Amino acid sequence: IALALPLWEDRVARGLFRYDVTACETKVIPGELGFVAQLNEGRHLKKRPTEFRVDRVLQPFDSAKFNFTKVGQEEVLFRFENGGGDNSYFLENAPSTEGDHAPSVVAINVSPIEYGHVLLIPRVLDRLPQQIDPESFLLALHMAAEAASPYFRLGYNSLGAFATINHLHFQAYYLSVPFPVEKAPTKKIPLAKCALNSGVKVSKLTNFPVRGLVFERGNTLKDLADVVTNACIWLQENNVPFNVLISDSGRRIFVFPQCYAEKQALGEVSQDLLDTQVNPAVWEISGHIVLKRRTDFKEASEASAWRLLAEVSLSEERFEEVKACIFEATGLTESDEEEESSESPYASSSSVPRASSHMSEGCLVLQ
Repeated sequence: IALALPLWEDRVARGLFRYDVTACETKVIPGELGFVAQLNEGRHLKKRPTEFRVDRVLQPFDSAKFNFTKVGQEEVLFRFENGGGDNSYFLENAPSTEGDHAPSVVAINVSPIEYGHVLLIPRVLDRLPQQIDPESFLLALHMAAEAASPYFRLGYNSLGAFATINHLHFQAYYLSVPFPVEKAPTKKIPLAKCALNSGVKVSKLTNFPVRGLVFERGNTLKDLADVVTNACIWLQENNVPFNVLISDSGRRIFVFPQCYAEKQALGEVSQDLLDTQVNPAVWEISGHIVLKRRTDFKEASEASAWRLLAEVSLSEERFEEVKACIFEATGLTESDEEEESSESPYASSSSVPRASSHMSEGCLVLQ
């Protein structure tokens, strides 16, 4: 993935982006969690509008709407595939054959939020709608592991949770400070022994404005991917909009069921929050808030960030209902042990999670 940055900068030099994101003002808001605010006055004017219903998480692919088969070839950086071995490697000119499956590609986001902002588009020519499946989610974890940097995160937005294109994709970029959600304390959910075969540990966020689940470790990358995929499939099939943050080189995954668009439709969001024009998707929920108006940027505080994001969260009662259904769908069972509180690796020290030097299952990068 170190390939991505020089290629991304090459596309900057070619003028392929709609604005210069490096010129956007950014600041860490004083406070316990350190929310990050960015002033990006042009993004909402230059970003592609949403072209589908926001009240349905599952919608069929529509080739008449914008999709990633319509992007210019110069926006594509390289192919990214699971090589099936223990090592990762790069082929500069890999020939494609008639028997090849549809390629998964990494492309620039022409309306970037941050430096190195790219899109991972699994099996782009298969024209998959924006919904999680096991193969694609595992590919996203491979990308996070291959990057081997705690500053590189991937995000996913479902339809109804501020995805703007109904064509399967993950977003990713570098941010050189911890996301606030990565610093938030968590409470471990004790699991019954029969549920521990995968090695996955589950916690829920505490003292954070958006309720969410945290999935960690796993005996293998695939074990972790399978558990989170099953959780996401349940959310999709039950029309619960959600966002996913893949953190710590693929070892830590945050899942946020959310209801902001539903509250908007019901007229339950205050007008002053609507006036900010902030659509709280995965990056905003994680604590990197893109603001459109200078006055909002100037007055940004931890209290204002908290107030916005609290509107995104499910109620405690609804969250517990959804959590119980997710556990059933993933085959996890809570035990009767006392829950443990834990601090994030960021919360107790200035260190960042250790970046892995290589992947347990190799990836093949093709240009």
